[in-house]
Amino acid sequence: MSTEIEKAAAQVAKLRAQAEKVSGPLADAEALLQAAEESESARRAERATDYNREVVATYRERAEGAASSGHAARERFLAALSAEPWFAAYVEYRAARHKRGHVLTEAQRAQSALGEVSTVPEQRWYDARLLEDIVSNADKKAEELAIEFDQELSDKRDAYISGTD
Repeated sequence: MSTEIEKAAAQVAKLRAQAEKVSGPLADAEALLQAAEESESARRAERATDYNREVVATYRERAEGAASSGHAARERFLAALSAEPWFAAYVEYRAARHKRGHVLTEAQRAQSALGEVSTVPEQRWYDARLLEDIVSNADKKAEELAIEFDQELSDKRDAYISGTD
C-alpha cells in the first residue's frame, strides 16, 4: 500500500513541477494580453473622445449641408413630376376643384352685395388619396436612404476609433 502512495505522491510531485514550469510563461503571456487589451481599450476610448469632439464641433455645418443637399433633388423631382402626363391630369383635376371654389366664393360675394342671406355652401376641401400614397411611399424610401446614411456614419466612426480609417 505504501508503494502505491509513494508512486502517487511522486506522480503528483512530477505533475506539480511541470505545472509550475509552464504556469510562469502562461501567467506572463496572460499579463501581456491583459496589458495589450487595456492599452487598446484606452486607445479606442481616446479616439472615441476625439471623434465625438469633432462631431460636436462640426455638426451644424454638416447638418446644414445635409439639409441643403436636398434642394437640387427637390428641383429635379418637381421638373420630372411636371413632365409626367398623369401629373398633368391630376393638376387639371385639382384645378377643377379650385375653380368650383372660385365660383362658390363669387356667388357668396354676390349674395352679400345684394343683401341676401347666404345660401351658397362653403367650399369643402379634402385631400385626394393619391397624394397620401405618394407621400407615404416617398417617406418610406427617404427613411431607407437615411438608414443607409446612418450606417455609413456608424461605419466611419467605428473605422476612426479602430484606427482603420
